[in-house]
Amino acid sequence: MSITAAMVKELRETSGAGMMDCKAALKETGGDMEAAIDWLRTKGLAKAAKKAGRVAADGLVGVAANGNVAAVIELNSETDFVARNEVFQKLVQDVAGVAVGLEGDVEALKAAPFPGSEKNVEEEIKDAVATIGENMTLRRSARLAVEKGVVASYVHSAAAEGLGKIGVLVALESAGDADKLQALGRQVAMHVAATNPMALNTEELDPAAVERERTVYMEQARESGKPENIIEKMVEGRLRKFYEEVTLVKQSFVINPDLTVEQAVEEAAKDAGTEIKLAGFVRFALGEGIEKEETDFAAEVAAAAGN
Repeated sequence: MSITAAMVKELRETSGAGMMDCKAALKETGGDMEAAIDWLRTKGLAKAAKKAGRVAADGLVGVAANGNVAAVIELNSETDFVARNEVFQKLVQDVAGVAVGLEGDVEALKAAPFPGSEKNVEEEIKDAVATIGENMTLRRSARLAVEKGVVASYVHSAAAEGLGKIGVLVALESAGDADKLQALGRQVAMHVAATNPMALNTEELDPAAVERERTVYMEQARESGKPENIIEKMVEGRLRKFYEEVTLVKQSFVINPDLTVEQAVEEAAKDAGTEIKLAGFVRFALGEGIEKEETDFAAEVAAAAGN
């Protein structure tokens, strides 16, 4: 497979490694971008690639809550201009409100009745497309609920009430004071918005992601030339550090870095005189996982001019 300049550029932007190293990595891995990143990491030339690296899409993330239940949705548009449109904002708020009563399935949400209308959510979005003149996609939906306790929320880069670029839900199970739980939950939600943990705890981590890290650490350790039993200990130590970095409960709490999130919740439980369980979280960042086609504006102008 021939390695193109565009491939080298993409790997360089994703990994932060040098151009020649990126070219070598792509040659070594036959052009496989993910394998090339791992190759660079093994050589100590790149950090772990962040999934959201170059992705982008416009629109809004919307959050709605009703006591111990809350939902978050993502409604995409073609431009950021539409995200500032009051009609579009009201649409996102209404769809998020509908999502509170469902189980988080986006297809069920599309088929659900839209409030104050004889149409369903999907039909209402199609009407908005015709009115606003820009394509829209209801991309995803999630919902958290607890029997006792609260589901707190936080919206980052807020454009209006419950609308922004990042939406987070945090579920706390407890018989404690609802206002205090909401305050704690909001702090944890702000932490999640800032740190983007991969999972709540080690048990919920994707086994494939853990195995990938283990493989990279193993290759790095073997290059040190140390005995196999020492290598195994080195790898286990690196994995423990990985768990501390990517699982919510083990992360250093951004509000009080002297504590982990798990310890902060335990401290709050002591103050409240009752148990508090961090039951789950959801984080939607606008456009993550969507590759927006990049165009060469100068080339487009030249083409339009017939050059």
